[in-house]
Amino acid sequence: MEVYDVTILGAGPVGLFAAFYAGMRKRKIKVIDSLDQVGGQLAALYPEKVIYDIPGQPEIAAGTLIKNLEQQLTKFPVTYALGQRVENYREEGDLLAIETDQEIHYTKTLILATGQGSFAPRKLTVPGADTFEGRGISYFVTAPEQYRNQRVLIAGGGDSALDWALSLEALGAEVGLVHRRDKFRAHEYQVENLEKSGVKRYTPYVIAELHGDTRLRQVTLVHKKTGEQVILPTDELLVNYGFVTDRKSHWPLEQDTAGITVSSNMATSFPGVFACGDAASYPGKVNLIATGFGEAATAVNNAVAFLDPTSRRQPAHSTSLFA
Repeated sequence: MEVYDVTILGAGPVGLFAAFYAGMRKRKIKVIDSLDQVGGQLAALYPEKVIYDIPGQPEIAAGTLIKNLEQQLTKFPVTYALGQRVENYREEGDLLAIETDQEIHYTKTLILATGQGSFAPRKLTVPGADTFEGRGISYFVTAPEQYRNQRVLIAGGGDSALDWALSLEALGAEVGLVHRRDKFRAHEYQVENLEKSGVKRYTPYVIAELHGDTRLRQVTLVHKKTGEQVILPTDELLVNYGFVTDRKSHWPLEQDTAGITVSSNMATSFPGVFACGDAASYPGKVNLIATGFGEAATAVNNAVAFLDPTSRRQPAHSTSLFA
């Protein structure tokens, strides 16, 4: 039976940085994730999406950020258990036994960096949506170049929908954006950029009908207040209605509607179990990757203190570790 000091559940950006920090604290590390690759949603759903709020990075593609985190982590030995879904747990003496659909992992401490849990896109419910999925209707943008010079309609009003609209317009796509409300729910900066762009906005409209043959050809929109109809020739319909997430935890942890409740040291209600990133909840929490990075370091340092109460909770500066 191989036992790890720190096991991190979740291989997204926050989980990867937690693993790096545990390496700096000279701990034996394992990372478990249900996906077959590291990177979480950033790698699986939108690797080409540009992120602007990472400190020190004016802009960086999501996939590049993940590659950089992977490279950073190569400084330390880490064991990955990818493509494994956690099903149960139990305490075995001073250890935690984590049971997945493939094997049992043993650890002294656990850090939950599971984001918003398992996820699936909210699907378009208009008749014919299933028929045209993959034939003109998509829920993710993984290869932006395929939309170059295409007539693209994007459904949604949040940050990702606006990001897609602006990015694809920059590639030369003829972009329309349909939202059921009068106002978009995105960050003010992106809304301002949208207003300056050539993206055609349809608000408050909803998608009423889909038309095509072997693939999607046209989309009918209906104004929510007047009933006016607009028929748009469409090569690609990108639906961004958010994701259905499953935050359910297999652990007897205190939770609220936002996630797993933690103290200021990222400790959960279960001894030896910590949480960080979007999985963690506390008053005033802001869900950002940058915030998660800081929480990851806090979780690791306090996990180390849990393992050895005589250890320093405040670590040495990284420059002294790699000099």
